[in-house]
Amino acid sequence: MRSSNPVFSRRGFSRDNGYAGFNAQQQAGGPAAGTNPYATNPYAQQDTQLGAPPQAPAQTGAMTIDDVVSRTAITLGTVFATAALAWFLLPVDPANLGKSYGIGIGAALVAFVFAMIQSFKRKASPALILAYAAFEGVFLGVISSAVTTYVTAGAVPQAVLGTMSVFAGVLIAYKMRWIRVTRRFYGFVMAAAVGFVLLMAVNMLFAVFGGGDGLGFRSGGLGIMFGIIGIILGACFLALDFKQVEDGITYGAPREESWLAAFGLTVTLVWIYTEFLRLIAILQGDD
Repeated sequence: MRSSNPVFSRRGFSRDNGYAGFNAQQQAGGPAAGTNPYATNPYAQQDTQLGAPPQAPAQTGAMTIDDVVSRTAITLGTVFATAALAWFLLPVDPANLGKSYGIGIGAALVAFVFAMIQSFKRKASPALILAYAAFEGVFLGVISSAVTTYVTAGAVPQAVLGTMSVFAGVLIAYKMRWIRVTRRFYGFVMAAAVGFVLLMAVNMLFAVFGGGDGLGFRSGGLGIMFGIIGIILGACFLALDFKQVEDGITYGAPREESWLAAFGLTVTLVWIYTEFLRLIAILQGDD
């Protein structure tokens, strides 16, 4: 299965038809020998016994959960540090609003370019991933400061708390097997995400060339509805990311793949945070 995040779209640690589970094994009545869905896994070690499930290869230098946690902490720490710098160095008061917005949008575009370059590389590049995190942080710092200044002072803590709550909730649901990451689940999430992104792009084009709120998908009642949909999609992406991390550990992915896992998780958490921030801004603006 391949993840929704660009970084995972070229790899895919497993071909599992079942649900995500630690030390996943083939289920009774599963694929017959010769059609093992794990056979194309680049990290799976084929068992000599016919029909036996693949086992995680015993090797040094394999990815561990500690690797993923530490790399994710570094990446998110970079986002936080540059966001804090942007917050204090790029004030969004009326005298500097245009300059701050210009730098923020420019940083977002640079971050997008770095993300796309990393997505099409065959190997993880920590420098690219951290560069993405740094520029993404600048963008988040500017928009967070703007929402705090012009909408509500409590927006950022609320958005951070909401993001952490979604992360914790999805992780618990995933660990408890309440969420089953199947091919159907993956296909549904990807289709919904593509439709969501295209719709928001069309709305943005109408806003840029027609002025106002475009088609109104990011304001008022529709804005609230699409903000909630965006958060739900982000939660689904988290489940896909957890599946990729689990498969990478189970099948002995190289340690450098932990940078890709950190990148994917960071992209998803940034998505959820921005959707929360937008939703809070809409709700407070309607008061």
